[in-house]
Amino acid sequence: MPVEVFEKFESRRSTKANQASQSSAELGYIVRGTADDLAARTAAQAASPATYDTLPRQTIQIEPIGPQLWDVTVRYSQNASTGTSTPSESSFTFETGGGTQHITQSLQTVQRRPAPGTTAPDFGGAIGVTSDGVEGVDITVPVYQFSETHYFTDAQVTASYKGAIFSCTGKTNAGSFRGFAAGEVLFLGATGSKRGDGPDDDWEITFRFAASPNQTNLTVGPVTGINKKGWEYLWVRYADAEDSGSGAIIKKPIAAYVERVYDQANFGALGI
Repeated sequence: MPVEVFEKFESRRSTKANQASQSSAELGYIVRGTADDLAARTAAQAASPATYDTLPRQTIQIEPIGPQLWDVTVRYSQNASTGTSTPSESSFTFETGGGTQHITQSLQTVQRRPAPGTTAPDFGGAIGVTSDGVEGVDITVPVYQFSETHYFTDAQVTASYKGAIFSCTGKTNAGSFRGFAAGEVLFLGATGSKRGDGPDDDWEITFRFAASPNQTNLTVGPVTGINKKGWEYLWVRYADAEDSGSGAIIKKPIAAYVERVYDQANFGALGI
């Protein structure tokens, strides 16, 4: 008895989505004439199209329903068998946390308490003042960290493109990026891996960033009008002065400096 394949009446169930990766279809068949499950599956594979509505065939599921009789479901989707993403897709994660910064100047001195019979010197917001200098303190500052995973074809991930990723690492954005102003985003680097060994396999690359807000019109003691980009470094110069209340020699801020410590880069070179 020859092996026969019949498409079922309720076959061709499908879902069409705006993104091709979310579209799917199922074709149903009855295979008759063999007790061999592998022969039944081979017959269903030969009878079903390799692609349906531009979707590639992913799985063939067979189930015995009687003597030499098999129920078959053929599923079509984009990469459904592996659960992976297509090169055009991306994913995004974020975390708000704190970075550490050493400061020597407070936002406000909320209290000065002298010993009995003495006057507490006014250090103008300097923290940890000693006879030799200003020690300061480490504080937690807001940092917004986020990562993006993108998928690229093998042809896109050339040596030149890998070099572009490397050249942007450890640099800040020269222009606006992901809604942040220039100077607010620091590119921390990327991790990439190729999914498969063939020329048609794609690359999965995760890009990591940290963002810190730009600040304007800052005040440090008597110094005002300080503008600082997110990843620039602010430090304060102190000098000896006589406190008018106690007559003690103190350290007071006389100048503030904003230093650029990271180079800038055009993040458009990342291709994301």
